[in-house]
Amino acid sequence: MNPRIQFGIDRLLAEPDLRAPLVGKRVALLAHPASVTVDLTHSLDALAALPEIRLSAAFGPQHGLRGDKQDNMVESPDFLDPQLGIPIFSLYGEVRQPTDAMMATFDVLLVDLQDLGCRIYTFITTLRYVLEAAAKHGKSVWVLDRPNPAGRPIEGLTLRAGWESFVGAGAMPMRHGLTMGELGHWFIATLKLDVDYQVITMQGWQPDAAPGHGWPLGERTWINPSPNAPNLWMARAYAGTVMLEGTTLSEGRGTTRPLEIFGAPDIDARAVLNEMRRLVENSAPHWLAGCKLREIWFEPTFHKHAGKLCNGLQIHVEDSSYEHAAFLPWRLQALAFKAIRQLYPDYPLWRDFAYEYEHERLAIDLINGSPLLREWVDDPAATPDQLDTLTLTDEAAWRAETKHFLLYN
Repeated sequence: MNPRIQFGIDRLLAEPDLRAPLVGKRVALLAHPASVTVDLTHSLDALAALPEIRLSAAFGPQHGLRGDKQDNMVESPDFLDPQLGIPIFSLYGEVRQPTDAMMATFDVLLVDLQDLGCRIYTFITTLRYVLEAAAKHGKSVWVLDRPNPAGRPIEGLTLRAGWESFVGAGAMPMRHGLTMGELGHWFIATLKLDVDYQVITMQGWQPDAAPGHGWPLGERTWINPSPNAPNLWMARAYAGTVMLEGTTLSEGRGTTRPLEIFGAPDIDARAVLNEMRRLVENSAPHWLAGCKLREIWFEPTFHKHAGKLCNGLQIHVEDSSYEHAAFLPWRLQALAFKAIRQLYPDYPLWRDFAYEYEHERLAIDLINGSPLLREWVDDPAATPDQLDTLTLTDEAAWRAETKHFLLYN
């Protein structure tokens, strides 16, 4: 039987020796709704209950400390916590990077953020920003580590130089395979930061263990780290379905299964699925492995195509047919785009709107860290094996680059 897993916050609370260096220091916490202990106490409340810890401030990332903001590009304000009387600073409001005044409120910043293992998930960008600010101001950063629920698999094209953004924290593939603590070490090495950094590691995390393959399924409660991350199945599919945010297709916002489904009122999902199968049957059948695809109908209550009946597909990764090592969500979603482009050459697939405050470049390119994926979809002569060749090179390079930063076997 697997040993009971302890997240970083649980170990910090249970082991006085770990938190002894915090005595006499001003301590701040960067957290969100999923920052909870094993008994579901929010980390801010749990730390506030420790008499030797002097909480001086807290920070919230995108969607807020308490997860109050539903959609992207909806900012959270700063406020004063009514119970604790400390300032709560938003790192997704007037600023994305902590200001000098914010940095002056603490000596040690504890980072307790549940990630989804995907480059575009902005909590890792916020981690980069606070590490850079800590290096500048001589502050300490501790990551209270949590699982990568998508596990160790690596997938996707690496972000190209010049494509860094709030949804592109660095030159990594879409699915990076690291924990937040491990990513912190990578950021420090890559950016050559001189910062006092440490990771309170998890105990008992087995990233390859079934049935969770990254998430301790059956041991820990899933808390939405953002409003549209409702379960483990979404986390597994997210490295692919997040690309839907750069398209006119619904990603299921406004339904009960966001980022597990996709569709639109004007596509024939059955034809799309058949075309996906045709495209890979000779050269890349593995693109459809590890999951089940099911034709569905849905009507979003808000967001894209609100109130309209959509035909689409659901990606099922929640039953015994799921194969963790075989499932390729980024390729799967890219294949769906390719099938739509083949069936409907003039379909207005790419969404042209400001995305994460970027007004010049297409959202799909910003999401992918280059135009390469979009160009492959739009080129009628481009084949799956051509994209595979390019992507496999990036994935192998990332695997070699990050193996020295792994903290867990």
